[in-house]
Amino acid sequence: MKTKSKIIAFYLPQYHAIPENDLWWGKGFTEWTNVKKNKPLFEGHAQPKVPLNDNYYTLDTTEEMVNQAKIAKDYGVDGFCYYHYWFNGKKLLDKPLDNMLADKNVAIDFCLSWANEPWTRAWDGGEKEVLMGQKYGSETDWEEHLSYLIPFFKDDRYIKINGSPVFVIYRTESFSKFDEMIQFWNDKLESIGMNQLFIVETLTYFQKTDRCKLSKGVLEFEPMLTIGESKGLFNRILTYGKRRILEKGVYKIDYSKIWEKIISRKVQDYNGKMLFRGAFVDWDNTPRRQKKGLVLKNSSPALFKKYFGKLYELNDSNLIFINAWNEWAEGCYLEPDMNNGFDYLNAIKAISEKK
Repeated sequence: MKTKSKIIAFYLPQYHAIPENDLWWGKGFTEWTNVKKNKPLFEGHAQPKVPLNDNYYTLDTTEEMVNQAKIAKDYGVDGFCYYHYWFNGKKLLDKPLDNMLADKNVAIDFCLSWANEPWTRAWDGGEKEVLMGQKYGSETDWEEHLSYLIPFFKDDRYIKINGSPVFVIYRTESFSKFDEMIQFWNDKLESIGMNQLFIVETLTYFQKTDRCKLSKGVLEFEPMLTIGESKGLFNRILTYGKRRILEKGVYKIDYSKIWEKIISRKVQDYNGKMLFRGAFVDWDNTPRRQKKGLVLKNSSPALFKKYFGKLYELNDSNLIFINAWNEWAEGCYLEPDMNNGFDYLNAIKAISEKK
Protein backbone atom coordinates (compact mmCIF):
# COMPACT_ATOMS: atom_id res chain seq x y z
CA MET A 1 0.00 0.00 0.00
CA LYS A 2 1.29 3.47 -0.94
CA THR A 3 2.61 5.50 2.00
CA LYS A 4 0.65 8.67 2.70
CA SER A 5 2.72 11.77 1.95
CA LYS A 6 3.10 14.47 4.58
CA ILE A 7 2.08 17.90 3.34
CA ILE A 8 4.68 20.59 4.09
CA ALA A 9 3.97 24.29 3.44
CA PHE A 10 6.70 26.88 2.94
CA TYR A 11 6.53 29.58 5.60
CA LEU A 12 7.76 33.19 5.38
CA PRO A 13 8.89 34.57 8.79
CA GLN A 14 8.83 38.18 7.55
CA TYR A 15 5.89 39.62 9.47
CA HIS A 16 7.78 41.65 12.05
CA ALA A 17 9.83 44.82 11.85
CA ILE A 18 13.63 44.62 11.82
CA PRO A 19 16.20 47.46 11.80
CA GLU A 20 17.47 46.50 8.34
CA ASN A 21 14.04 46.73 6.72
CA ASP A 22 13.35 49.96 8.60
CA LEU A 23 16.48 51.39 6.99
CA TRP A 24 15.92 50.00 3.49
CA TRP A 25 12.14 50.29 3.11
CA GLY A 26 10.87 52.62 5.84
CA LYS A 27 10.02 52.52 9.53
CA GLY A 28 7.84 49.55 10.51
CA PHE A 29 8.05 47.82 7.13
CA THR A 30 6.77 44.24 6.97
CA GLU A 31 5.25 42.08 4.25
CA TRP A 32 1.88 43.65 5.05
CA THR A 33 3.11 47.08 3.91
CA ASN A 34 3.08 46.17 0.23
CA VAL A 35 0.03 43.92 0.57
CA LYS A 36 -2.16 46.65 2.07
CA LYS A 37 -1.29 49.39 -0.41
CA ASN A 38 -1.68 47.35 -3.61
CA LYS A 39 -4.39 48.30 -6.14
CA PRO A 40 -6.03 46.50 -9.08
CA LEU A 41 -3.93 46.96 -12.22
CA PHE A 42 -6.41 45.62 -14.78
CA GLU A 43 -10.09 44.72 -14.98
CA GLY A 44 -10.87 41.75 -12.76
CA HIS A 45 -7.57 41.99 -10.87
CA ALA A 46 -8.37 40.74 -7.34
CA GLN A 47 -6.29 43.17 -5.29
CA PRO A 48 -5.60 43.98 -2.54
CA LYS A 49 -5.49 40.63 -0.75
CA VAL A 50 -7.06 40.93 2.69
CA PRO A 51 -6.62 38.33 5.46
CA LEU A 52 -9.78 37.00 7.06
CA ASN A 53 -11.03 39.30 9.82
CA ASP A 54 -8.28 41.79 8.90
CA ASN A 55 -5.77 39.58 10.70
CA TYR A 56 -2.62 41.55 9.82
CA TYR A 57 -0.65 39.64 12.41
CA THR A 58 2.83 40.17 13.77
CA LEU A 59 5.39 37.44 14.49
CA ASP A 60 7.18 39.29 17.28
CA THR A 61 5.86 36.64 19.68
CA THR A 62 4.71 33.06 19.18
CA GLU A 63 1.04 33.77 19.89
CA GLU A 64 0.12 33.80 16.19
CA MET A 65 2.49 30.93 15.40
CA VAL A 66 0.74 28.71 17.95
CA ASN A 67 -2.59 29.51 16.32
CA GLN A 68 -1.23 28.96 12.80
CA ALA A 69 0.17 25.56 13.76
CA LYS A 70 -3.20 24.47 15.13
CA ILE A 71 -5.11 25.63 12.04
CA ALA A 72 -2.59 24.01 9.72
CA LYS A 73 -2.83 20.63 11.43
CA ASP A 74 -6.61 20.81 11.69
CA TYR A 75 -6.78 21.21 7.92
CA GLY A 76 -4.24 18.57 6.91
CA VAL A 77 -0.97 20.53 6.70
CA ASP A 78 1.56 18.33 8.48
CA GLY A 79 4.44 20.75 8.76
CA PHE A 80 6.07 24.06 7.86
CA CYS A 81 9.30 24.62 5.96
CA TYR A 82 10.52 27.89 7.47
CA TYR A 83 12.76 30.14 5.40
CA HIS A 84 16.12 30.70 7.10
CA TYR A 85 18.33 33.69 6.25
CA TRP A 86 22.07 33.53 6.92
CA PHE A 87 24.64 35.84 5.36
CA ASN A 88 28.13 34.68 6.37
CA GLY A 89 27.29 34.99 10.06
CA LYS A 90 24.64 37.70 9.75
CA LYS A 91 21.08 36.54 10.51
CA LEU A 92 17.93 38.24 9.27
CA LEU A 93 14.27 37.56 10.11
CA ASP A 94 15.45 35.04 12.70
CA LYS A 95 13.28 36.12 15.64
CA PRO A 96 10.18 34.02 14.78
CA LEU A 97 12.31 30.90 14.28
CA ASP A 98 14.20 31.38 17.53
CA ASN A 99 10.95 32.02 19.39
CA MET A 100 9.36 28.95 17.83
CA LEU A 101 12.32 26.80 18.82
CA ALA A 102 11.92 27.88 22.43
CA ASP A 103 8.14 27.41 22.50
CA LYS A 104 6.88 23.82 22.22
CA ASN A 105 3.34 25.18 22.04
CA VAL A 106 4.03 25.82 18.36
CA ALA A 107 2.97 22.22 17.94
CA ILE A 108 3.79 21.36 14.35
CA ASP A 109 6.64 19.54 12.62
CA PHE A 110 9.07 21.72 10.70
CA CYS A 111 12.23 21.89 8.66
CA LEU A 112 14.34 24.77 7.36
CA SER A 113 15.04 26.10 3.89
CA TRP A 114 18.15 28.25 3.60
CA ALA A 115 17.00 31.10 1.34
CA ASN A 116 20.55 31.87 0.28
CA GLU A 117 19.92 34.68 -2.19
CA PRO A 118 21.44 38.15 -1.86
CA TRP A 119 18.90 40.79 -0.88
CA THR A 120 18.48 43.54 -3.51
CA ARG A 121 16.02 46.28 -4.36
CA ALA A 122 14.33 44.00 -6.90
CA TRP A 123 10.92 44.83 -5.40
CA ASP A 124 11.15 48.43 -6.65
CA GLY A 125 13.19 47.84 -9.79
CA GLY A 126 16.68 48.06 -8.32
CA GLU A 127 17.86 44.49 -8.93
CA LYS A 128 21.48 45.62 -9.17
CA GLU A 129 21.50 47.43 -5.81
CA VAL A 130 22.61 44.84 -3.27
CA LEU A 131 21.33 45.40 0.26
CA MET A 132 22.80 42.28 1.84
CA GLY A 133 25.33 40.26 -0.14
CA GLN A 134 25.57 36.49 0.09
CA LYS A 135 29.00 35.02 0.77
CA TYR A 136 29.73 31.56 2.09
CA GLY A 137 33.02 31.97 3.89
CA SER A 138 35.31 29.16 4.97
CA GLU A 139 35.26 26.48 7.66
CA THR A 140 35.08 29.06 10.45
CA ASP A 141 31.78 30.40 9.12
CA TRP A 142 30.52 26.92 8.24
CA GLU A 143 31.05 25.88 11.85
CA GLU A 144 29.33 28.99 13.19
CA HIS A 145 26.37 28.38 10.91
CA LEU A 146 26.11 24.71 11.90
CA SER A 147 26.29 25.62 15.60
CA TYR A 148 23.25 27.84 15.09
CA LEU A 149 21.37 25.10 13.20
CA ILE A 150 22.06 22.16 15.53
CA PRO A 151 19.43 23.09 18.17
CA PHE A 152 16.82 23.10 15.41
CA PHE A 153 17.99 19.72 14.10
CA LYS A 154 17.84 18.27 17.63
CA ASP A 155 14.27 19.46 18.22
CA ASP A 156 11.67 16.68 18.44
CA ARG A 157 9.50 18.53 15.91
CA TYR A 158 12.22 18.67 13.25
CA ILE A 159 11.44 16.64 10.11
CA LYS A 160 13.88 13.81 9.48
CA ILE A 161 14.23 11.04 6.91
CA ASN A 162 15.78 7.87 8.32
CA GLY A 163 17.03 9.95 11.23
CA SER A 164 18.67 12.60 9.01
CA PRO A 165 17.48 16.22 9.38
CA VAL A 166 15.94 17.53 6.15
CA PHE A 167 17.67 20.77 5.17
CA VAL A 168 16.50 22.48 1.99
CA ILE A 169 18.85 24.87 0.17
CA TYR A 170 17.41 27.31 -2.35
CA ARG A 171 20.38 27.99 -4.63
CA THR A 172 23.05 25.30 -4.53
CA GLU A 173 24.32 26.46 -7.92
CA SER A 174 25.68 29.65 -6.34
CA PHE A 175 28.18 27.81 -4.08
CA SER A 176 31.76 27.25 -5.19
CA LYS A 177 32.46 24.74 -2.39
CA PHE A 178 29.06 23.24 -1.67
CA ASP A 179 30.11 19.61 -1.27
CA GLU A 180 33.09 20.62 0.86
CA MET A 181 30.79 22.53 3.20
CA ILE A 182 28.25 19.69 3.45
CA GLN A 183 31.03 17.16 4.12
CA PHE A 184 32.38 19.46 6.85
CA TRP A 185 28.90 19.68 8.39
CA ASN A 186 28.30 15.94 8.18
CA ASP A 187 31.63 15.16 9.82
CA LYS A 188 30.86 17.59 12.65
CA LEU A 189 27.41 16.11 13.18
CA GLU A 190 28.73 12.55 13.26
CA SER A 191 31.40 13.60 15.78
CA ILE A 192 28.63 14.55 18.23
CA GLY A 193 26.56 11.44 17.56
CA MET A 194 24.07 12.92 15.09
CA ASN A 195 23.06 11.65 11.66
CA GLN A 196 24.29 13.30 8.49
CA LEU A 197 22.02 15.87 6.85
CA PHE A 198 19.41 15.03 4.25
CA ILE A 199 20.25 17.90 1.89
CA VAL A 200 17.54 18.84 -0.61
CA GLU A 201 18.35 21.00 -3.65
CA THR A 202 15.63 23.33 -4.89
CA LEU A 203 14.72 23.20 -8.58
CA THR A 204 13.50 26.52 -9.95
CA TYR A 205 13.70 28.67 -13.08
CA PHE A 206 17.46 29.23 -12.71
CA GLN A 207 18.39 25.70 -11.61
CA LYS A 208 16.60 22.80 -13.25
CA THR A 209 18.74 19.88 -12.09
CA ASP A 210 20.87 18.81 -9.15
CA ARG A 211 24.39 20.20 -8.91
CA CYS A 212 25.92 18.53 -5.89
CA LYS A 213 27.22 15.09 -5.03
CA LEU A 214 26.26 15.13 -1.36
CA SER A 215 22.64 16.20 -1.71
CA LYS A 216 20.09 13.42 -1.23
CA GLY A 217 16.98 14.98 -2.73
CA VAL A 218 15.62 17.56 -5.14
CA LEU A 219 12.47 19.64 -4.74
CA GLU A 220 10.33 21.11 -7.50
CA PHE A 221 9.67 24.70 -6.40
CA GLU A 222 6.44 25.79 -8.03
CA PRO A 223 5.15 27.66 -9.86
CA MET A 224 8.55 29.19 -10.70
CA LEU A 225 10.10 25.99 -12.05
CA THR A 226 7.31 25.52 -14.55
CA ILE A 227 6.92 29.21 -15.36
CA GLY A 228 10.63 29.29 -16.14
CA GLU A 229 10.15 26.38 -18.54
CA SER A 230 7.14 28.09 -20.14
CA LYS A 231 8.69 31.50 -20.70
CA GLY A 232 11.09 30.76 -23.55
CA LEU A 233 13.06 33.36 -25.48
CA PHE A 234 10.20 34.14 -27.87
CA ASN A 235 7.77 34.72 -25.02
CA ARG A 236 10.23 36.95 -23.19
CA ILE A 237 10.73 39.12 -26.28
CA LEU A 238 6.98 39.24 -26.95
CA THR A 239 6.21 40.14 -23.35
CA TYR A 240 8.81 42.91 -23.32
CA GLY A 241 7.37 44.34 -26.53
CA LYS A 242 3.83 44.30 -25.19
CA ARG A 243 4.88 46.11 -22.04
CA ARG A 244 6.74 48.80 -23.97
CA ILE A 245 3.99 49.37 -26.54
CA LEU A 246 0.86 48.88 -24.47
CA GLU A 247 2.29 50.02 -21.13
CA LYS A 248 0.18 47.39 -19.44
CA GLY A 249 3.11 45.83 -17.69
CA VAL A 250 1.53 42.92 -15.88
CA TYR A 251 2.34 39.54 -17.41
CA LYS A 252 -0.53 37.03 -17.18
CA ILE A 253 -0.52 33.26 -17.61
CA ASP A 254 -3.46 30.92 -17.24
CA TYR A 255 -3.43 29.10 -13.89
CA SER A 256 -4.48 25.76 -15.37
CA LYS A 257 -1.81 25.96 -18.06
CA ILE A 258 0.93 25.93 -15.42
CA TRP A 259 -0.73 23.19 -13.38
CA GLU A 260 -1.25 20.97 -16.44
CA LYS A 261 2.46 21.20 -17.19
CA ILE A 262 3.29 20.23 -13.61
CA ILE A 263 0.97 17.22 -13.67
CA SER A 264 2.17 16.02 -17.08
CA ARG A 265 5.90 16.56 -16.49
CA LYS A 266 7.91 13.41 -17.13
CA VAL A 267 9.64 12.39 -13.92
CA GLN A 268 13.41 12.52 -14.31
CA ASP A 269 16.13 10.62 -12.51
CA TYR A 270 18.37 12.98 -10.56
CA ASN A 271 21.31 10.65 -9.98
CA GLY A 272 19.16 8.41 -7.82
CA LYS A 273 18.15 11.23 -5.47
CA MET A 274 14.69 11.43 -3.91
CA LEU A 275 12.28 13.67 -5.82
CA PHE A 276 9.89 15.84 -3.83
CA ARG A 277 7.00 17.16 -5.90
CA GLY A 278 6.01 20.78 -5.45
CA ALA A 279 2.58 22.39 -5.51
CA PHE A 280 1.47 26.02 -5.35
CA VAL A 281 -1.69 27.79 -4.26
CA ASP A 282 -1.79 30.78 -6.61
CA TRP A 283 0.49 33.58 -7.84
CA ASP A 284 0.23 37.36 -8.04
CA ASN A 285 3.36 39.28 -7.07
CA THR A 286 2.11 42.72 -8.10
CA PRO A 287 2.24 43.93 -4.45
CA ARG A 288 6.01 43.67 -4.81
CA ARG A 289 6.62 44.24 -8.51
CA GLN A 290 3.60 46.35 -9.59
CA LYS A 291 3.42 46.50 -13.42
CA LYS A 292 6.48 44.27 -13.68
CA GLY A 293 4.60 41.56 -11.83
CA LEU A 294 3.23 38.20 -12.87
CA VAL A 295 -0.36 37.09 -12.34
CA LEU A 296 -1.81 33.63 -12.84
CA LYS A 297 -5.33 34.25 -14.10
CA ASN A 298 -8.50 32.17 -13.70
CA SER A 299 -7.38 30.57 -10.45
CA SER A 300 -9.83 29.21 -7.87
CA PRO A 301 -9.90 26.94 -4.81
CA ALA A 302 -11.78 24.36 -6.89
CA LEU A 303 -9.00 24.22 -9.49
CA PHE A 304 -6.37 24.06 -6.77
CA LYS A 305 -8.19 21.11 -5.21
CA LYS A 306 -8.41 19.38 -8.59
CA TYR A 307 -4.74 19.76 -9.47
CA PHE A 308 -3.24 19.31 -6.02
CA GLY A 309 -5.30 16.14 -5.66
CA LYS A 310 -3.76 14.79 -8.87
CA LEU A 311 -0.22 15.71 -7.83
CA TYR A 312 -0.75 14.21 -4.39
CA GLU A 313 -1.65 10.90 -6.00
CA LEU A 314 1.40 11.06 -8.28
CA ASN A 315 3.85 11.83 -5.48
CA ASP A 316 6.10 8.87 -4.60
CA SER A 317 8.06 10.40 -1.72
CA ASN A 318 6.99 10.73 1.90
CA LEU A 319 6.84 14.54 1.67
CA ILE A 320 5.11 16.93 -0.71
CA PHE A 321 5.75 20.68 -0.56
CA ILE A 322 3.31 23.54 -1.11
CA ASN A 323 4.19 27.13 -1.90
CA ALA A 324 3.05 28.54 0.49
CA TRP A 325 1.45 29.06 3.89
CA ASN A 326 1.75 32.84 3.97
CA GLU A 327 3.38 34.45 0.92
CA TRP A 328 0.79 37.23 0.83
CA ALA A 329 2.80 39.62 -1.36
CA GLU A 330 3.05 36.87 -3.98
CA GLY A 331 -0.65 35.96 -3.75
CA CYS A 332 0.50 32.50 -2.75
CA TYR A 333 -1.02 31.53 0.59
CA LEU A 334 -3.17 28.89 2.26
CA GLU A 335 -4.18 31.15 5.11
CA PRO A 336 -7.85 32.23 5.02
CA ASP A 337 -8.69 35.55 3.37
CA MET A 338 -11.75 37.74 2.93
CA ASN A 339 -12.38 36.49 -0.61
CA ASN A 340 -12.07 32.71 -0.28
CA GLY A 341 -12.31 32.11 3.45
CA PHE A 342 -10.99 28.65 4.33
CA ASP A 343 -11.60 27.20 0.84
CA TYR A 344 -7.95 26.43 0.07
CA LEU A 345 -7.44 24.83 3.46
CA ASN A 346 -10.64 22.85 3.02
CA ALA A 347 -9.19 21.53 -0.24
CA ILE A 348 -6.07 20.37 1.61
CA LYS A 349 -8.18 18.71 4.28
CA ALA A 350 -10.33 16.83 1.77
CA ILE A 351 -7.29 15.51 -0.09
CA SER A 352 -5.29 14.61 3.00
CA GLU A 353 -8.23 12.67 4.49
CA LYS A 354 -9.03 10.82 1.29
CA LYS A 355 -8.46 7.10 1.68
